[in-house]
Amino acid sequence: MSQKHIDELSGVETTGHEWDGIQELNNPMPRWWIWTFYVTILWAIGYAIAYPAIPMITSATNGYLGYSTRAELQQDLNLAKSSQTEFHDLIAAKTVEEIDADPALRKFAIAGGASAFKVNCAPCHGSGASGGPGFPNLNDDDWLWGGDLNAIQATISHGIRFDGDTDSHSSEMPPFAGVLEPIQMKQVAAFVWGLTNTPSDVGLAAAGKQVFLDNCAPCHGEDAKGKVEMGAPDLADAIWLKSRGEDAILRQVASPKHGVMPAWAARLGDTTVNELTIFVHALGGGM
Repeated sequence: MSQKHIDELSGVETTGHEWDGIQELNNPMPRWWIWTFYVTILWAIGYAIAYPAIPMITSATNGYLGYSTRAELQQDLNLAKSSQTEFHDLIAAKTVEEIDADPALRKFAIAGGASAFKVNCAPCHGSGASGGPGFPNLNDDDWLWGGDLNAIQATISHGIRFDGDTDSHSSEMPPFAGVLEPIQMKQVAAFVWGLTNTPSDVGLAAAGKQVFLDNCAPCHGEDAKGKVEMGAPDLADAIWLKSRGEDAILRQVASPKHGVMPAWAARLGDTTVNELTIFVHALGGGM
C-alpha cells in the first residue's frame, strides 16, 4: 500500500494527481452538503413522478397526482365568475338607486363600470372621463341632460340624437344664419361671452341681451343657465363644450354643431348600463 503524500505547506493530504509539478489537495465536500445534494436528487425524481414535469412531443407527463396549474386557474376563474353572476343578477334586477344604496353592490358596479367605460366610452370621453372639444367632461357638474342616476342611465341607454333609438335625446339648436342679421349674431355672441368673461365690445354685449331674450331664452332660459329637459347648456358657468371665445360662439349661433352619442342599452345590456351609470355618477359630478 502506497504511503499518503502530505503537502508540506498546508499539511493536507494530496490526491496523487500532479500537473506540471502542481499537486491537487484532497479537500472533499462536507458530508452535510453531499447528503443535501442526494436529497435534492431524490426530491427531483419524486417531483417528476408526482407532477407534470417531463416534456413530450405535444404535451408533458401528467404526473401521478394529476395536478395542473391550468386546471387550477380555470377552477379559480369559474369560482370568480360564479360569484360575479350573483352580483350581476342583482344589478340587473335592481334600480340604480337600490344599487347605489347597497355598499357591496355599489362597489362591484363601480369596478365593472370602470372596465366597461375604458372599452366603450373612453375613445370619446377620455380614459379619465375628462372629455375634450365636443365631448363632455363627466367629472364636473355641467350636465346637458341631467346628472342624477336616472338621467345618466337614460342617456347611456338611449343616447343623444341616435337614429336607431326612438327614445334618444333629440333636441337641436337651429341655425340662426339667415334668421338673425350678422350684427345681431355678433351682439348675442358678445353677450353670451360676457356672461363669464370680458366681451370685446361692451356695447355689442349690451345690445345682445335683447337678442338673446328674443331668440335664445326659450331654450337656455332668461338667466342663460340652460334647461335640462331640452339639453340646452348652461351658458353662464364658464364651461364650454365645443370651444371658447366670441368667434366660436358666433360660429355656433350661425351654424350649430350637434354631437351624437350611441344608445348603449341594446349593445351592452341592462347590467352593464347600470354599472356604467353607477360609475359615471361616482366620478363626482353626479347631482
